[in-house]
Amino acid sequence: MVTGTDARAWSNWAGNQRVDATRVARPAGTDDVVAALRAAAADGLTVKAVGAGHSFTAAAATAGVRLELDGMAGLVRVDRDTRQVTVQAGMRLRELNRVLAEHGLAMANLGDIDVQTISGAISTGTHGTGAGLGCLSTFVTALTLVAGDGTVHHCSATENADVFAAARVGVGAVGVLTEVTLQCVDAFTLRAEERPEPLAEVLAGLDEHVEGNDHFEIYWFPYTGRVQTKRNNRVPAADRPLGRFRGWLDDEFLANTVFGAACRVGRAVPALVPRITAVEARALSARVYTAPSYAVFCTPRRVRFVEMEYGLPRSELPAAFAALRSIVDRLPFKVIFPVEVRFSAADDVWLSHGYGRDNAYVAIHQYVGMPHEPYFRAFEEVCRDLGGRPHWGKMHWRTRDDLRPAYPRFDDFLAVRDRLDPRRLFGNGYTERLFGA
Repeated sequence: MVTGTDARAWSNWAGNQRVDATRVARPAGTDDVVAALRAAAADGLTVKAVGAGHSFTAAAATAGVRLELDGMAGLVRVDRDTRQVTVQAGMRLRELNRVLAEHGLAMANLGDIDVQTISGAISTGTHGTGAGLGCLSTFVTALTLVAGDGTVHHCSATENADVFAAARVGVGAVGVLTEVTLQCVDAFTLRAEERPEPLAEVLAGLDEHVEGNDHFEIYWFPYTGRVQTKRNNRVPAADRPLGRFRGWLDDEFLANTVFGAACRVGRAVPALVPRITAVEARALSARVYTAPSYAVFCTPRRVRFVEMEYGLPRSELPAAFAALRSIVDRLPFKVIFPVEVRFSAADDVWLSHGYGRDNAYVAIHQYVGMPHEPYFRAFEEVCRDLGGRPHWGKMHWRTRDDLRPAYPRFDDFLAVRDRLDPRRLFGNGYTERLFGA
């Protein structure tokens, strides 16, 4: 393990969270994590593990000891018969996808960004879209965690089951994950169908779209009645590959270079934003292609933004969306980023946004440097009244008092936290707001 005082300054991907640590530790495995935690406790310092920094919250912020997990990114073992793979917790999703493909395996579902570490992704409840699939944490079958006193806990549904239930979405508050075992599936091909459509028609047939596709999502362009829909379904063969030029044109040039330039113009001249979003909505063209699942799920995101996302009971989506459109129209500033809507199945993970219910997720964004807080706060009020649960890695202002009613197993989680980290070695301002001191 490398420990020192170099590179103590840290910021997340969006640049909205910045903090200087007292020292930085770079563990290579579980034993190093144990040593780092015990040393920090002896010095009276708090500890936070940091992955890719793709959370928009202060979940990983600490002025104490920052554990950088880049040195814990290896493959531990593959069981091809059970399709279970164990990896170190610092492995990035992009590398995980590569490793799985080498063994003829894949994740059953993914989000649209692949730069996160597996530990960061599951700890915050990262999810993709698919009516029959839960968040990424539902694919975890076992994990290894180091508690606040340096003890190592091996957890599964049958071993330390309560710790397992808490740590699968632990928000960094119950311990440091060092290894994760994932239930995978045989590698598969997706047929991706993307096309612009009228918003009203999509919403009118929403149940059919969600239930009739393996994966369905919507991007709404503010100030317009247009959306981009994405339908991804399993097929037996990759018989319609996307040409290299078309892939570059759509995913690199238009989605990043051109969109980034449009955002900069909109930030400089806000009055142009409605016209820009109208042009974007009309300029999109349909495309259909086949590719390995991970290549369809994940897309490059180089335009920086801040984000808030809420999981809602699926039945509440029409009310939430109507309120959102009204909020956007009333704001004293403009919103240039599209709104993303995705879907997930109910699960049994205590702090999962989908605990006990099918969810619709609404993610709102704003380009970096543009005003966002009144927009985010107004929509949060709507979501709270509709039973919404905030994504742990996205911006929000919820507190322990108003989160408790939203999560039936909230107090069970707090009890595990009290047992594993009674001295709050893993505490910071964010976890204190969520779970108490």
